[in-house]
Amino acid sequence: MTESDRLSKIRQTLREFVNDRDWSKFHDPKNLAMAVSSEAGELLSELRWVASPDADALAQIPEIRERLQNETADIAILLFLFCDRIGFDLLDAVENKIKMNGEHYPIDKAKGRADR
Repeated sequence: MTESDRLSKIRQTLREFVNDRDWSKFHDPKNLAMAVSSEAGELLSELRWVASPDADALAQIPEIRERLQNETADIAILLFLFCDRIGFDLLDAVENKIKMNGEHYPIDKAKGRADR
């Protein structure tokens, strides 16, 4: 199965999941955006108070890695639902944004720098 096929299958599975539960009435753009933020907060809470130099090693601990994976999946699911509701393709949006970021942060000015 190609990556495109997998993505289409995930979108369809999510649509069916929501429709089977009659949840689309709760999935307006505002509520989905708020849910993305909530789930991002849950992901962040998994790494709160961890020193930055320790974060990579911590993320490799199996039980923590599983929690990070689950929270990341929640965010992705909500992003797919948000994009589906609004009517745009998430991958197109990401590709466009990467191009914009390349223009805003040229290598010769941004390499190795965290400031804007």
